Amino acid sequence: MATLPQPSTPAFLQTLHWIAKPHEFFERTAAALGTTFRVKIASAEGLIWTADPTLIQEILTQDENGRYTAPGDVNAMLAPLLGDRSMIMLSGAEHRRHRKLTMPAFHGERMRAYTEAILAATRQAFGRIPHGQVFTTREVMQEITMDVILTAVFGLQADDRSNDRFARIKPIVTNMLEMLASPLSVSVLFFPTLQQDLGTWSPWGRFLAQRRQLDALLFAEIAERRANPDPSRNDVLNMLLDTRDESGDTLTDEELRDELMTMLFAGHETTATALAWATYWIHRDRQVYTQLLDEIGTIDLKADPLTVFRLPYLTAVCNETLRIYPVAMLTFPRTPIEPLEFGGHPIVPGDLLMASIYLLHHNPAIYPDSKTFNPDRFLDRQYSPFEFMPFGAGSRRCLGMALAQFEMKLVLAALLQGWTLELANQIPVVPQRRGVTLGPKGGVLAKLTGARSVQVSQDAAAIMG
Repeated sequence: MATLPQPSTPAFLQTLHWIAKPHEFFERTAAALGTTFRVKIASAEGLIWTADPTLIQEILTQDENGRYTAPGDVNAMLAPLLGDRSMIMLSGAEHRRHRKLTMPAFHGERMRAYTEAILAATRQAFGRIPHGQVFTTREVMQEITMDVILTAVFGLQADDRSNDRFARIKPIVTNMLEMLASPLSVSVLFFPTLQQDLGTWSPWGRFLAQRRQLDALLFAEIAERRANPDPSRNDVLNMLLDTRDESGDTLTDEELRDELMTMLFAGHETTATALAWATYWIHRDRQVYTQLLDEIGTIDLKADPLTVFRLPYLTAVCNETLRIYPVAMLTFPRTPIEPLEFGGHPIVPGDLLMASIYLLHHNPAIYPDSKTFNPDRFLDRQYSPFEFMPFGAGSRRCLGMALAQFEMKLVLAALLQGWTLELANQIPVVPQRRGVTLGPKGGVLAKLTGARSVQVSQDAAAIMG
């Protein structure tokens, strides 16, 4: 059997290209080598990426109890941000335990509990922006998603003056993300030798100082909740404090802290980025805007916010946003339990196989004219979980998927019902690495041009001018 193809460039240059321009690295490598290939990124050995839906289904459905395992320790580059006991770092039985304990927080009827927090955060964020003033969409969406995640996870409210942790947590999380936002600054995660604590005047020293402050706030909140249990609270932390595994054990303080960190960072930044992209695409295309505005005008968010689930075009717009520039570019890795054949090529234990979500979503056999934003493709065809997978798939699929999808729909519906908005310029927005995600370069500049009543009654095309 022939070995998998791989780039001829040195590992160091591959790593630099991947850090600086990940989408370009994907496209150039796939154009030269096909849908499945080896790469050499940082210190990772045996790294295999595939955009073949058949092979993706194989590795993501046969892990843990099949031909592959999903090792958590290979995600160690995220440990400085999320902690060693985050679910992302765990493997096997430990991972399954944490996932089972955490899963109920983001599914089913709990979505209704987050509705008012999402609407309130959206109204407050856009209500503070003067009409005609240019703003960065991603920053406003970050403010919204931060308020939502703090409300959902801690039950904290922006106007709760009895507890100042809300005000203290927000800037720390934001600062930590910004410290790792650019391709240059995020290099510290890919090259551990750069993680030198030389005091707060050094980048890594400042990051660690911020992390210690956040740790102190989180451990204080955990201790206070343990000392003063309140069954009436309907937030994720309360649920995690009460839940027990089959042995009757609860999560330790350290495990709780790391899961809270994971929710704060993964549940905040990714959704904000997706919302910024969605705002860009909606307001860039007159036809998309008009059709979406007409559909959203048929519902009353005040009477029943859950009606957003019944809007097919809104769902298609959100799906196409998550397809064209997926926030997460790769799935978490799997490794074979024993030597085997993978797409006609030999692989061995220790090889790390990952689905390239970006390349999959631009596979021309699945998505013709993939660089064109076209929500109709999701109305015309039902894609399998291994053809469209913005939240991953299998045992490592994002736990916050349901909340992220609901939040996207509700924020966009509230925005379009409440305000008229236009892009600040017609310069195309291009993707750029933002931490470990793929975000819009510049954050999408826009401005509010007017306000609407809750029910849209005017012609959408006229609004677009």
